[in-house]
Amino acid sequence: MSRSINLSLRGNERIFINGAVLRVDRKVTIELLNDATFLIEAHVLQAEQATTPIRQLYFIAQAMLIDPSNADRVRDAYAEVDRAIVARDPEPQVLTALAAARNFLAAGRPFEVLRILRGLFESERLQLSESAGAITHRVA
Repeated sequence: MSRSINLSLRGNERIFINGAVLRVDRKVTIELLNDATFLIEAHVLQAEQATTPIRQLYFIAQAMLIDPSNADRVRDAYAEVDRAIVARDPEPQVLTALAAARNFLAAGRPFEVLRILRGLFESERLQLSESAGAITHRVA
């Protein structure tokens, strides 16, 4: 049984629903009465923001959600970036999250993949900061 979802959008905000892009001209609340795949503009990552491996993975998964007709074409890119991240031997919680994301992707649930990957943004940022600090410390 599906449940309804209420989404509140600001004027000129976009939402991606089942591959369609909608823009509202004023503040509005939309109620989705059946199952739909959607992404609100606030969660859309622009190409220039995909500057880290996790963000690149998010961008690829986002492309699958925004344009479901091309999802199969970008699935290989997702697997390639995922393998590269795992090869770097990240922290156990990152490995666990990536495995969960892979399972959701296989189940055709890209929204859940995005939720998991978004949750990794901060830990990746901290890890990259620590790595940069260690490199700076060794050089100095």
